[in-house]
Amino acid sequence: MQRSTVVDRSRGCGHDGGVPSIPDTPSWAVTYVASFLDRLAAERGLAANTIVAYRRDLAQFFDFCERLGLDSVDAIDRRAMRRFQAHLVTRRYAPASISRKVSAVRSFYRDAARRADVSANPAAGLPPRKRPTRLPKAIASRRLGEMLDGVVGDEPADIRDRAILEMLYGTGLRVSELAGLQVDAVRGVDLVRVDGKGGKERVVPLAGQARAWVDRYLAGARPVLATPASGGHLWVGSRGGPLGPRGVRRVVRLRLGTFPHALRHSFATHLLEGGADLRTVQELLGHIELATTQTYTAVSRSHLKAAYERSHPRA
Repeated sequence: MQRSTVVDRSRGCGHDGGVPSIPDTPSWAVTYVASFLDRLAAERGLAANTIVAYRRDLAQFFDFCERLGLDSVDAIDRRAMRRFQAHLVTRRYAPASISRKVSAVRSFYRDAARRADVSANPAAGLPPRKRPTRLPKAIASRRLGEMLDGVVGDEPADIRDRAILEMLYGTGLRVSELAGLQVDAVRGVDLVRVDGKGGKERVVPLAGQARAWVDRYLAGARPVLATPASGGHLWVGSRGGPLGPRGVRRVVRLRLGTFPHALRHSFATHLLEGGADLRTVQELLGHIELATTQTYTAVSRSHLKAAYERSHPRA
């Protein structure tokens, strides 16, 4: 039985151990995992990073099973599944990480059972771990407005940074979506076409302050920053090259002291607080499942409860 050479650096970590590399999958599981991931990519159109996460989680699971003395995907039983979950808890993985890893194994075995690659599904009937509910951290609208208005300056980088921040908050784009925009996608248009997760395209409005600052950036700041290396990329760094997701995160951190996702969360929460319906917010955010967007309704309900308690004389 061939042993995989995984170095476990996850001790004492409340996440995935901070290891970017993918551990080796035992030789007896390689073909099954590869076929499963190929089907995932082809049938569900998952993003490359999602496929990498599936591969890493499955490799970790099968390596753990091999250490238990198991040597085939059909030899794994419910006891091994339970021991894997206990192992993750013992190693202090975050609950969300445990849920994701177990979900990856469940998906693999549902597929394997459907294809008759295993005689029985060891995950069938196994109670799912309850995933903790994490409410998005939205910034209060007035406070966020003050923070954005505090980003001042007439230098090209100042105008670019303000345009980035206004567009993140004004459109709810993911940082990767914003960083990937081309000039032609935003020049003179009211609706911006965005390539989202899994290659799913959607349209988001570009209006108000976001529109005004993007126009100002295109008119005066970008021409100063741009070089031949900029190509058609909308956002340009100080050396003239495209400003990628890391650069955008740096702008948000230095200018506002937070993360791009905080602006996306605020965008969704403030829309709901303003009366937007859930389906519209789902479409604007590019969520495939409505349940993902429904997380924000808890935030909105909290807002309503707080407003009631502040306003009602008998609250």
